[in-house]
Amino acid sequence: MSKNKTFLPLWIAIAMALGIFIGSLLNYPKSSSRLFFNTNSQEAKIKRLIDYIQYDYVDKVNTDSLLDGTIKQILSKLDPHSIYIPAAEHDAVAESMNGEFVGIGIQFRMFNDSLTVLKALNDGPSKKAGIKAGDRILMADGDTLFNKNISTDYILKTLKGEEFTPVELTVYRKGNDSLFTVTMKRDHIPVKSVNAYYMLKNGLGYIKIDKFSNNTYDEFKLALNHLQNSGLEHLVLDLRGNPGGYMDQAIAIADEFLSDGKLIVFTKNKGGRIDKSYATDEGSFEKGKVYVLIDETSASASEIIAGALQDNDKGTIVGRRSFGKGLVQQEMELGDGSAVRLTVARYYTPTGRSIQKPYKNGNENAYFHDRSARYYSGELTNKDSIKVIDSLKYTTPEGKVVYGGGGIVPDIFVGIDTTAFLGRYHVNMLNDFAFEYIDKHREELSLWNPTEFMQNFICFMKLLIKKTR
Repeated sequence: MSKNKTFLPLWIAIAMALGIFIGSLLNYPKSSSRLFFNTNSQEAKIKRLIDYIQYDYVDKVNTDSLLDGTIKQILSKLDPHSIYIPAAEHDAVAESMNGEFVGIGIQFRMFNDSLTVLKALNDGPSKKAGIKAGDRILMADGDTLFNKNISTDYILKTLKGEEFTPVELTVYRKGNDSLFTVTMKRDHIPVKSVNAYYMLKNGLGYIKIDKFSNNTYDEFKLALNHLQNSGLEHLVLDLRGNPGGYMDQAIAIADEFLSDGKLIVFTKNKGGRIDKSYATDEGSFEKGKVYVLIDETSASASEIIAGALQDNDKGTIVGRRSFGKGLVQQEMELGDGSAVRLTVARYYTPTGRSIQKPYKNGNENAYFHDRSARYYSGELTNKDSIKVIDSLKYTTPEGKVVYGGGGIVPDIFVGIDTTAFLGRYHVNMLNDFAFEYIDKHREELSLWNPTEFMQNFICFMKLLIKKTR
């Protein structure tokens, strides 16, 4: 066999590799290709600076941390909702929206330096292993969890883990003064976003949604069906304190209330592309009245529902002006476990109003914590203190005036409960009283006397009020 024939496969492989490489260069976006061919580009400046620090700086430096800080600084110049998620935090952030986590399935609090179980979740590993409310978890896999200053994050990291991995717990049960060890396997624990639903009175139902995660629409649909089977005619939809989440979940829920063809929301991107979402003919609660409860912490997906129902004259919005987030983010993974959530569009309610409140780059603290500013301006206690802009006035099909430019303004104003401003110390005292009472009377609570409890509670409140005067 000739030498040429012997090396033929090698020459073919080299030719293919060169072809792929050249083709990739030809198809690579021009703006990105500058990184490789223009040493004076902005991208190259950052890379050269990081390299320079890494190799020549007098002290040891974590260049990964430097790069993370650089990315955060870049995004901070855009808008408050374009954010960088480091690799170490990405799983936790994603978990909060997935509707589940892998763990042992308990609700807990630290009480007198002890990790105390408030509830063992149904069908979770702890429930199956016999863990009860009131149990103290002293150790997990030999790691002490009492009599030391540990954060909630540390506890969660210790108790969570990979699916089906074992964890050994040392538990103290106060009821019978016993100490025992139990081993269980971590498993998937559902996290509900619809945490309450019931009939308030004949014909009037109530559903509370905490956030919009992967499973929110399915949970909402189950709750709605349950109430409809109980004689539901009108609904209170509680979105107070709901920071938002997945837009598609909010659209699906709004669809349940609106008739076929009604506009729910539309988005507009940098290039002017408009994407509209319409209601279908599959809504199951298009006839009854809907009362949507909102407050100053109701944001994003919550505002999509409130805006869609308000603009279509379907729902009555009750409460206080909502947060005012009208920006849409898209996540891009960066290849090392980290990710960027970049604002790629604005969304608008059916009448065409943007509810995004003003923001000033570099002043995120004021943007995210403007509740105190609203309080001192009187907005949280007096509807007349809500600032609206006449140039951002819109009209619904039935003639109702609505406003854009900074959240959803309610149809019916309800001022904030000023008792919510009790000092945290006093609030914790109330929580501690409730917990201690239950902890001391767990065995007899099945036969508990509500009157006696109220008498004890009233005495406690009198002492508290007397102490604060």
